[in-house]
Amino acid sequence: MNGPSLDVRPEVRESLPRVVALESTLITHGLPWPVNLETALAAQAAVRASGATPATIAVLAGQPTVGLTADELEALARHRQPVKLSERDLGVAVLRGQTGGTTVAATLALAHRAGVSVFATGGIGGVHRPLPAPSLRALPDVSADLFALTRYPLLVVCAGAKSILDLPATLELLESLGVLIAGYRTSEWPAFHLSSSQLPLAVRIDTPTEAFALYQAHRRLAAGAMLLAQPVAPELALDPSEYAAALAQAEARAKADGIAGPRLTPYLLAQLAELTAGRSLSANRELIVANAALAGQIARLFATA
Repeated sequence: MNGPSLDVRPEVRESLPRVVALESTLITHGLPWPVNLETALAAQAAVRASGATPATIAVLAGQPTVGLTADELEALARHRQPVKLSERDLGVAVLRGQTGGTTVAATLALAHRAGVSVFATGGIGGVHRPLPAPSLRALPDVSADLFALTRYPLLVVCAGAKSILDLPATLELLESLGVLIAGYRTSEWPAFHLSSSQLPLAVRIDTPTEAFALYQAHRRLAAGAMLLAQPVAPELALDPSEYAAALAQAEARAKADGIAGPRLTPYLLAQLAELTAGRSLSANRELIVANAALAGQIARLFATA
């Protein structure tokens, strides 16, 4: 998509390889106004404070754009009907002149085409848990994020997979797909709003320098992305039993309201924010910013490689 179909802003082009890609569905679908804009701006500021350049990615009126300005972030955050764009939706969005937020999968695709090597997000998508009551679906709902991680060889800083998902199944599928996963200062797979899923990881990394070295070795010998999983700060993590009860209630509401497909994740996150009196929202915001800061520290090392 290089050329007129991909708008890579001058600051991003001139800063490569010291750039951190940031996704935009957290702005359009993951967080409510004005937390969405505040979080997006804070993530960009965290990348800059770490010595790197942020590049928030979205599609604006049919134009895939790498490196949104503050004014464009606000316009996106205020947009009344933004589209949720996975990788498969990008061509349609261009053709129809749509404005939308890019998921992990779509952001990976556009960031890779722009020459960006580091990407920070909150929690990746994964294998959904079945909703209460029997389902007629023969196959589970699996996020395209997992398969995009096999195609685009970025270093992705995340807080594990979203805790609304089937975490053991998600981790198993990632391992089957050959995606390298390392815990950042943890030996367990983080669980987004929860500090741990109790699922062990084979690789632990304790410094940005180690993360950079592992990524370089991985790129020389294997394909696909590297996930660097950083848990949410302990003081922000939700109590597991309280969270499980809130999630069960949110899933029951989703079933009653007939919510499925791309609408399910934002619906459940909004319900959890209500059911936890905003604590899940606070955790979500802070882990996004923390991941952006860590990604910035690693991206800075690319400039000296």
